[in-house]
Amino acid sequence: MRGIVRSICVFTRTPDPRALTLLREVEERLAGGGFTVQTKRVVSPGPMARLADLVGSTDVYPSVGSISLGDAVAQFDVFRQVEKMCCHLDLTDRPPTEEDVAFLTRLIAEAPEKTFYFAYAFSNATSSPYFPASSFERPGFSVGLQPTDLAAGCETLEEWLDRMLAAWNAVVALLDDVPGFLGVDSSVAPLGPGPGSFVGFVRRFHPDFSRSLISDVYVRVSGFIKEHNPRPVGLCGLMFPCLEDFELADEYAKGNFDLATNIYLSLHCGLGIDTYPIGVDEDPRAVLDVLMLMRALAGRYGKPLSARFVSDGLARIGERTNFRNEFLHDVVVRTFTR
Repeated sequence: MRGIVRSICVFTRTPDPRALTLLREVEERLAGGGFTVQTKRVVSPGPMARLADLVGSTDVYPSVGSISLGDAVAQFDVFRQVEKMCCHLDLTDRPPTEEDVAFLTRLIAEAPEKTFYFAYAFSNATSSPYFPASSFERPGFSVGLQPTDLAAGCETLEEWLDRMLAAWNAVVALLDDVPGFLGVDSSVAPLGPGPGSFVGFVRRFHPDFSRSLISDVYVRVSGFIKEHNPRPVGLCGLMFPCLEDFELADEYAKGNFDLATNIYLSLHCGLGIDTYPIGVDEDPRAVLDVLMLMRALAGRYGKPLSARFVSDGLARIGERTNFRNEFLHDVVVRTFTR
């Protein structure tokens, strides 16, 4: 049982057709080894238009990685027009401002579908294949799995962890001799319902999600993925994507996964706030407060954190979303504060 590769990501300083050739080569290696590949991605710093020209009409996801606020504003139209283009604002070295929040507010008003492809990052880890927090540091490529599917049929947590380790080792064995192989981002990246849900797996041992919050289950998983990865690169943490993990979205709907809980779990070697719903009428000051807190926590604990808020451009607090996005579970939007 080899599992699902969520992302193969090539990092290149200058967009070049060789990046696409490398993606195909790595995909063929992994497929030949029994893995299913979901997405192929390219990260390259520089103008979005240049990267968009490279990927063209292919199924490759493009990202310029970390971008300044000024460049994000200047390239807003390209960001909006290129469907899968991703970027993030890295606020590690400066405090968040009202202008940073205003960029998100503009996205919500003018291009809400692009909130899915944008994030704020703090103390970010480079070379992760997971968007939109992925960031260029050096040329090469990395691989990230969707390891929740490996939990199917597992009767214990340890059995699932052993399967993850076997999958990481298999990936390394398949790719070790490919020039530019940077490693495996061993993050737990949930997606969808059933076997794609991390929360669904945890419920086998803790049927009450709230009860799981005072257990050591998340610390045990995060410790394993950091300590046993044979070729670590990138984030290597727990993702709690509120609307991508459909069973986590159900907990949000019940009021069991508010922002405070999300941030608390991020300190269990989690990676921050991910696909968290925001109402079009949410107070921008509340967003700024959250960004300031995330920056402070990332600095204090020396860990990567990010914040990705998503909107359908219509739903206000108390109204149900309509994302029209197969990867996002629709919910009734709650305010950031209880």
